[in-house]
Order: sequence, then C-alpha cells, then structure tokens
Amino acid sequence: MRRSRALSAALVLSFATVGLGVIAAPEAVAVTPPVGFTADDLPTWQTNGIVWALAQTDGVVFAGGTFSALRPPDGAAGAAQPAVNFAAFDAATGAPTGCKLSFTLSSGTATVRALAVSPDKKTLYAGGYFGAVNGTPVSSLAAIDIATCTPKTSFRPVFSATVRTLAVTDDTLYAGGDFSTVSGVTRQRYAAVGLADAAVLPFTANADEPGRALAVTSDGANVVLGGDFNTVNGTASHALAVVNATSGAVTKAYPGFIPPTSVVKAVETDASGIYTGNEGTGGGVFDGRIALNADTLEQRWRDTCLGATQALKAYQRVLYSASHAHDCSSVGEFPDGARHHFLAQPTTAIGKLGWFPNTNDGIGEQIGPRALTIATSGSTQYLWSGGEFTTVNGAPAQGLTRFASTGDKGAPTVPIVSATSVKPGEVQVRWRSSYDTDDSRLTYKVYRNGSTTPLATVQGDSLMWARPQVTVKDTAVTAGTSYTYRVTASDAAGNTSALSATASVTAASATQNYPATVIADGAQLYWRYDDPATPFVADLSGANNSGVHVNSPALRQTPGATTGPSTAIGFNGTTQWLYADRRIAQPSTYALETWFKTTTKTGGMLIGFGDNTTAASKRHDENVYMANNGKLVFGVNSGGVKTLVSPAAYNNGAWHQVVAAQGTGGMRFYVDGKIVGNNTVTTSAVATGYWRVGADTLTGWPSAPTSNFFNGQLDETAVYPSALGAARVANHYAVAKAAALR
Repeated sequence: MRRSRALSAALVLSFATVGLGVIAAPEAVAVTPPVGFTADDLPTWQTNGIVWALAQTDGVVFAGGTFSALRPPDGAAGAAQPAVNFAAFDAATGAPTGCKLSFTLSSGTATVRALAVSPDKKTLYAGGYFGAVNGTPVSSLAAIDIATCTPKTSFRPVFSATVRTLAVTDDTLYAGGDFSTVSGVTRQRYAAVGLADAAVLPFTANADEPGRALAVTSDGANVVLGGDFNTVNGTASHALAVVNATSGAVTKAYPGFIPPTSVVKAVETDASGIYTGNEGTGGGVFDGRIALNADTLEQRWRDTCLGATQALKAYQRVLYSASHAHDCSSVGEFPDGARHHFLAQPTTAIGKLGWFPNTNDGIGEQIGPRALTIATSGSTQYLWSGGEFTTVNGAPAQGLTRFASTGDKGAPTVPIVSATSVKPGEVQVRWRSSYDTDDSRLTYKVYRNGSTTPLATVQGDSLMWARPQVTVKDTAVTAGTSYTYRVTASDAAGNTSALSATASVTAASATQNYPATVIADGAQLYWRYDDPATPFVADLSGANNSGVHVNSPALRQTPGATTGPSTAIGFNGTTQWLYADRRIAQPSTYALETWFKTTTKTGGMLIGFGDNTTAASKRHDENVYMANNGKLVFGVNSGGVKTLVSPAAYNNGAWHQVVAAQGTGGMRFYVDGKIVGNNTVTTSAVATGYWRVGADTLTGWPSAPTSNFFNGQLDETAVYPSALGAARVANHYAVAKAAALR
C-alpha cells in the first residue's frame, strides 16, 4: 500500500520530467504521518443485524451487537449459522471461529453494546442489555474465559440497566451506561468493579445522563468519560470529563467545551493524547473530533466536520474514525454533500489523510459504521469495523468489514486529458489529477502519438475533494503538426489506471491573440471550454485552477465568442453548471470576465462565488447573473446586498462580454467593453469557497431570476486578482473581435 500524505490547502504537485518544461503548484507545507491500511475491503462473514462493539486479541476479533445469524461474504460458498448477538472471527480470514456464545433476555431484545479484553488476554468482558450468556444468568455484564469460550460464573456483578462502554486494567473493570445501581450500590451511569471478585469499588463518578464512552489514560491515573451528561459528581461538565481512576473525583471538567446539543460517543487514548468522537442534533452542533494533550488535558485541536462520529482508533500516530462526515468545509475540506463513513487524520493535526473506504448508512438509525478495532495476525494488521452498513465500497457487505496493512489492489481513476497550443513551439497537456482511495500521491506517465515510452513522468498529490490540475508542457513540437496525448496514473504499489482517452491538438503556427492577452493581464483562472470530455475544465492561466462539469454541459459549441479557433460550452438552464476544483479564500480585489450568448427569459447565474460545489451554496457572493428581462446584475454582500444593473437587456442571441470588478475604487461593471455601472463599495463578505459558473442559488438577491440555472452558452471565462481597468476591459473586447493570430 502507498503510504499517503495529508495535504495542506496549497496541494503539492511535484514533478520529475524528461526534457520538458513543467508548470507546478506550490510545495506542500507539511508532511503528516502515514496511514497504515489499504482502502480495499476484504471478504468477511456478515451479520443480519447491527454490530455495536468490537474487541480483539491474538488474531481473533470479537463482535457484539443486535443480530441473530452470520452468513458468508457475498458470493462466497458456505451456509448461514446462528449467532445470537455475538460472534468471534479469525482476523486474517474473516471467518467465524469455534467460539459460540448466545446473549439472551427473558423478554425484550437483548443486545451487546461493549466489549473489552483484559491486559493478560485471558478474559473478554461484555456489556449491554442481556440476562444470560449460554444460559448462565448475568445482569448486563459478563466475563468470558477466552481459552474455553465460556462465561465465568464467579464474576457476575448486577447492573440495573444497559452497559454501553467498558475499559479494563490489570485489576479494575470500568463501565458506563444507563444504570443507577451496581450490585445494589448506587452508581449513576459510571462504576468500577474489581476483577478478582466483581466487588463494587469506591470509584464514584455519578453523572446525570447516560454514559456513552470511557477510556483509561495511558499513565493509568485518570479515566476519561464521555456521554450525554451535564454534571459529574455535581460539577458542571457537559459530555466530557476526566476523573481520578481510583476515587472518581473530577480531575478536569469541561463546562461549555462541547455545545449543549452535542454528546460524546467515543473516547480513545494513546501515550500523547485523548481523543473524542462527537454527535450532535439540531443547529449549531459539534459532530467532529477533539484531541487533548495527555499531560495538560487541554485541547490540541478540534475538527469541526459535520456528520456524527461514532468510533475512534489511534494507531501509529494516525486517528481513524467512523462517522458519516458530510461537511468538512469549516476546516477547509469538502463541502456539504455525500456522506463519507471512514476518515484518517494525524493525531497531531486536523487535516485528513488520503484514506477513503466507504460504506452506506445502512439500517437502524442509518449511521453506518459504529465500531473499530485493530488486530494482528502474523505480520499483517487488520482494521475491523462493525456497524449498521449493508454495503462497503459499493458492494454488498452487512455489519462487518476489514482492511489490511498490505495488499493494495485498487488502481487510481483514469485521468481526463486536454491538450492546447496557443503559441508556436508549445503544447500544454493538462489533466485533472486522479483519485485513489488509499494513496494521495500518484505518478503520471504522458504518452505522445501512441508511443509506449512515456514522454514525461510526473507526480502530483490529490485528495477526494481536492484534485488539482496537472500540467506538462511539450516544447518538442513542430508548428502545424498534429499530436495526440494519453496519460496513466499509478500508485506506489504499482496499480495503474487504464490509458486516458486521446487528446488531440495541432501545434500553433502563430500566437492566438485573445488567450495571450488574458494571460498577459494576469488571469489566475482561465477556462476556454475547448475540452474534449466531461467532467474536466482545463485552466490555461498557469495557476492550475481547473474546473469540474456537473451533469454534462454541451461541449465544444461553435462558433465561440472570439475569432479564431475557439469553442463554447452550453447549459440547459435546469441541471448544469461548473465549479472550480480548488477551494480558496474569497478575494476582496478581483475581476470576473466571461462571454455569453442567450435568448433566455428566465435569467440565471453566469459566474459567482459559493461555499458548495455539487449543491446550492448556503453562502454566496460576488455574483454576476441575468434577470428575467435580460438585464445583467453584479452584486456583493457588503453590510447588505449592493448591486449594479445594466441599463440594457442582452438576451438577444448574440455574443456579449461582461466584466465585474471590485477593488479600492469600488465596484465597476462593464458590458461589451464599456462601463455600464459603478459605485464606491469596496468590501464583500469574508468566506472561503469556489468559483461557480452557470448556476448557484440567487434566492433573496435583487431581481432574482425565475431560474438559478443559465440557459445559453458561455465562453472565455477568466478570474483576475486585480480589478481590471476600463482600458484593459475595452482592449479585451477589441482583441476578441480582431484578427485571431499574430
């Protein structure tokens, strides 16, 4: 498996070339610890219900939950077998062992919610809501002799309600849950019993609401509590508290640290830190993860991704989490959208590593994965997960899955390639960086004219939500000669994608005037829409700010807006748009330029800045759009919406240029090379997000059109880091209509 690296906001594109000029993005600013597992799920026996808890020892994985049977992996031979809320598996094969235990209840539904193995690896402790194990009476907690797979009749503490979490040391078993007494002794939601005789220990950490998670700190001095509670031993400390391991007295309280709408569902510790997984309900929730320093018990970092976290596992300086993360925009990562059920990040930082296996939400509460553990068999480590899911990586798999530390077999996605030549002696080959679920740094090979020997070999980093453009410049070309290019992507394990589709280009005999002018004036995003295939929109600016099509707009429409070799892109006015592949800070000084042609009477967005990519933005600004009457509007958020409106309508079926600029002199609005409006507004809302073209929400904006989606054609879209002046705008318009070449 390729050991991935986390990427900073400026993703690295590091190139090794063969006789070529190469355009590269800035170097990454940090290297993070490697992930330890492939994203390839292994065949594993399945449950017919939910797995709530996992534990392991000596190559065996124990699973507890609410289920009644096991079955072979999808498509594998074998017969189903009964398994009443518990099963044991060979960590290396995923098949059940001979250990059979039934956790039952005389009435109601029995369930196993927590599992923990003693440090000497001789005893498995199980907690939940059950009254017997293999017929032996117990009360929501049982001790299992691992060697014989039988309940220990001498260890039977009586818990008055569900046990949801366990942690065990050499002499003490800690438990948390819904209970109020243990063996007749008052213990509210947390308790400790001795391993030798199951006697209730003096440890008292009474909480006012259920306990969900606990862990002993690495030095054994404290116990970390997580749950729904608001107080521990009368001390205000919502959802999280650290207490003395012997007495239960509060060592560290966290009033106001976690929002009142959120709880702690998981706690994990290692030698340097304490980690919490959190779940919220309603607005203003906290669903992500927190790291505390083990020595000071103070916050190290806080990951505010949305999508409730259910389980954590720290391993070799990487924190693995099970959640349904759907919005990590608050930490500069993916915007609100599809759910991602597994994440990995360094224990020292927020940024995610390149590891993205996935499940569906599944059954029950439709949360997805609920539990994690790591087992070793021989020299291989296996990360196991249990939960509510019914698919893993898109294939049927219910309740259980696992990933190994070796054997990466998944190839990166196939590159989508575009080739252009706008000046003599140069062809630029561009592609959207590929995506690999367990490798963030990939190697690309560029092949010219069908050769089997690569013209260039380059490397680039990418993540699921950040796939920057890679550009290779071929200077060994002859003017007027046609060339074809194809690209492959490989991970470090040698898994290689198929060859990309062919990108064809004729080397320029003269410089194309319009693109040369746009580039010379400093564009940092320049989309010409000459690309041969969706969903890639090549950026000619040199900043590698490529774009992505949504719902397949019409490509290579002719004639384009400018003289010479140029094509446009067409939008249907109902479902199609583009977004920039790179998340950026919203600029305060800028110019937006695009050409458009339409006869629409329902308006629509031409270009704007929003906080989402594949859904309507919740925050949006710096918009240029058309009203139903064909007039153009340029608007910003500056202590309220401020707009400029064109006096004339432009939905007459002809090509028009529009430029919207803002800087220290205020807002300036141009159409067809001439100013049509201006004011002194110099500010707009401060946010991070993406440039969007062709659609975004316009609800609440003045003269908002009937449709947010533009119905027409666009061409030559550019974004500049300065407010273009009137002379430059007029020059762009003139050059577009003048001779194409020089």
